[in-house]
Amino acid sequence: MILGRLTSAQFTRSLVVYLMPLAAFGLAACLRFATHLIPHYTSDVDPSPYFGLLLLTTFCWAIAAEHYELASVESRFLPNGSIARVFRACLATYVAVLAIIFFYRDNTFSRLFIWLSGLNLFLLTLVARMIFSWFWTRDRSRRKSGFHVLIVGADEFAARVAQSLSSDPVAPCSIKGHVRLPGQACAVKNLPVYELFDIERLSIGTDINDVIIAIPPNFLGRLPALRRELSPLCVPMRLVLDLGEHVDNRWRLFTLGDLLMLDLQTTPAESALYVVLKRAFDLVFSAGVLILTAPVFMLIALLIRLGSPGPVIFVQQRVGLNGKLFNMYKFRTMSASSREQSDSRWTVKNDPRCTEIGRILRRTGLDELPQFVNVLMGDMSVVGPRPERPLLVRKFMQSVANYNRRHYLKVGITGWAQVNGWRGDTSIEKRIEYDLYYVRHWTLSFDLLIVVLTLLRGFTDKNAY
Repeated sequence: MILGRLTSAQFTRSLVVYLMPLAAFGLAACLRFATHLIPHYTSDVDPSPYFGLLLLTTFCWAIAAEHYELASVESRFLPNGSIARVFRACLATYVAVLAIIFFYRDNTFSRLFIWLSGLNLFLLTLVARMIFSWFWTRDRSRRKSGFHVLIVGADEFAARVAQSLSSDPVAPCSIKGHVRLPGQACAVKNLPVYELFDIERLSIGTDINDVIIAIPPNFLGRLPALRRELSPLCVPMRLVLDLGEHVDNRWRLFTLGDLLMLDLQTTPAESALYVVLKRAFDLVFSAGVLILTAPVFMLIALLIRLGSPGPVIFVQQRVGLNGKLFNMYKFRTMSASSREQSDSRWTVKNDPRCTEIGRILRRTGLDELPQFVNVLMGDMSVVGPRPERPLLVRKFMQSVANYNRRHYLKVGITGWAQVNGWRGDTSIEKRIEYDLYYVRHWTLSFDLLIVVLTLLRGFTDKNAY
């Protein structure tokens, strides 16, 4: 009964959230083209391209809404504010949409229509969430009286489960009693406690809707026999997993073939928003930068060639996502040297190895332009922790706590540590602190903030040399 009610509410909420772009576009079309509230430059508007735009927006919105948990029934009880999450989902959606249609020249769209649809999406989603919250909470007492639960187990863990179920903000339950298992110490107070031989009596004429099995790990081996003893109860049966201390309630069970698996360590790089929207942003942004800077690219290459002997592009092995190695490209800024020497030495202030043009390139960050090719290849992202050399990674793993967690995400051309001044010959500990903050709090809007800060600060960083 509990699962059925939650499934029905979840389906309804998901359907409404995922159809929000349709409502936002419909309202924007009425305001922009079907009324006289906004002056029209032309009445001849072909609706066909707007249907394609709607499909694209709906696709991007579904990914963003899933990432920010807007469709989840439990989302209104998350600690971070609903308004902020709705705003970030709308921002991520329209950044991706605008980035894609920027390179789509076959049709033009009304800018005002796009802005109106984005504003409508934000406001309509907030209104829908308020309506859902009102419907869900107005009959909470009725729902609690309707969810009657019998808990199998009577120890301290089972008592905690009962307390959690009775106070749950989404689906509060009425606990009808506990079933004590043989040899189990009873920690239940103020509730009926039954034995296993009472099961047949409880199976008929009671108002129990669900059975919740709350047993410690050492009882899991007895689960098949326990289910046979509980078989007279003709109601849905659930198992609460107790995996011991330090269990993160965000861990997720999933099936792979005929295997049941539990996530113990997940990263943002596995989310749909990261895989699809961040990759789309990386491709569009990098392609745009390389196209716009092509003349500068060729001029720098010529100056490097004329300034000192050696290759124009400097190639060095770096550590990327999940610890994989890749070849990172930069404009050569130093005199040509052996690979062993370049892989093991830091660049320091007034480094005698730097060429004249190299100092300018490093100071302005233009030496990193070829890394946008790495982004197109998928080895890097526009934003992420800066990639480091394998030798130094092994060294820092021994001396800096949690250092390798920075490789949970793709490494980037710019990052949260860099825009805050922690680059070059600065504190490794502070740099890792900022990198790990980025890994824990990654969002597409956070990436956009870092890109903006890079444009504002990147040409004046005193630690770039």
